[in-house]
Amino acid sequence: MKKILIRAASAAAAFALVGSALAADLKVGLSVSLSGPNSSLGIPYAKGMQAALAYKPEIAGHKVQLIVLDDASDPTTAGRNARKLIEEDKVDVLMGTSGVPAAIAMAQVGKELKTPMIGLTPIALDPVDNPWVVTVAQPTQLMVDAVVERMKRNGVKTVGYIGFSDAWGDLVYDALMKAAGPAGIKVVSNERYARADSSVTGQVLKIVALHPDAVMTGGAGTPGALPFLALAERGFKGGVYGQHGLINPDFIRVAGAAGNGALMPTGPVIVAEQLPADYPTRKIALEFRQAFQKVNNAPSTDAFSAYSFDGYLVFADAATRAMATKAEPGTAQFRVALRDAIMTTKEVVGTHGVFNFKAGDLYGVDNRARVIVKLENGQWKLAP
Repeated sequence: MKKILIRAASAAAAFALVGSALAADLKVGLSVSLSGPNSSLGIPYAKGMQAALAYKPEIAGHKVQLIVLDDASDPTTAGRNARKLIEEDKVDVLMGTSGVPAAIAMAQVGKELKTPMIGLTPIALDPVDNPWVVTVAQPTQLMVDAVVERMKRNGVKTVGYIGFSDAWGDLVYDALMKAAGPAGIKVVSNERYARADSSVTGQVLKIVALHPDAVMTGGAGTPGALPFLALAERGFKGGVYGQHGLINPDFIRVAGAAGNGALMPTGPVIVAEQLPADYPTRKIALEFRQAFQKVNNAPSTDAFSAYSFDGYLVFADAATRAMATKAEPGTAQFRVALRDAIMTTKEVVGTHGVFNFKAGDLYGVDNRARVIVKLENGQWKLAP
């Protein structure tokens, strides 16, 4: 198992492989997919956290140590990583990961061991039964509602669905079903495929035979491009819609021309420079981009690196308030204080939205956390 430890000692924080833990006042445990089919999401998460450490290397005068583990896109490994981070590395907070099933596995361990978790992806759990977890990702329903509103505006009456055969595919499909009926749109198919599949030709043939006005996709990352490629190969002329799980450069690269014209929701960070000057997240989004460029020597071109940046901002705000309880980082008392502080987060401005958390709710954003974008020749364009 590969462990990467980062101590935020300066604005030039960087990954370093070490064999034992370094002394630190606060510990963040990040489990993400640095390998496997979800790595196109996990690697940006890790890079976004580097940018966060550079942006805010100290919290209330305390240095921060980040411990990064690779879950290899496997939920079982993600759960095992969470247990190791808590029991062996004594982290104060968990963050992760690159897929809904793996995030659920982490959250269950956090609940068992009473350690707060800030998720970076939507999490399909009952918030009342899981009081130790929140997520900075937008709720799937919020984003799919925006897609359905755009479909209605575009005159769509029937839509086919194709998505992952896992919890993420379920989340998108369920959100689509909830929104489509009231909008006067009929969902005519529910086709699924595995993240590791190399073709969805059979599923797409079934959808095309139904002649829907449009197709909604429920994939993410690189494998999320497969329906777009198959629909283009079959000459489908209707609209093709996606969701925020597809906002990354690997999707653009793999989908190529087949993705041209696709409409999907995203956090406003992806088109920060196209937002009105008074948009609440514009300033911090541009600051994030500067920090990301400085640390990674490349621009941020995805939405996922910004989620980990936002998760760190929420943690920094909550940790500052938890310090006032006089509980010491690394103790059970501090983890409780940190959890309570996270659950009372008020108007923390991030790159994706403005965060307000409360007990009994996994999500902390509102309509300020979504915009519709259109893919035009490999570039995301704001489609207000």
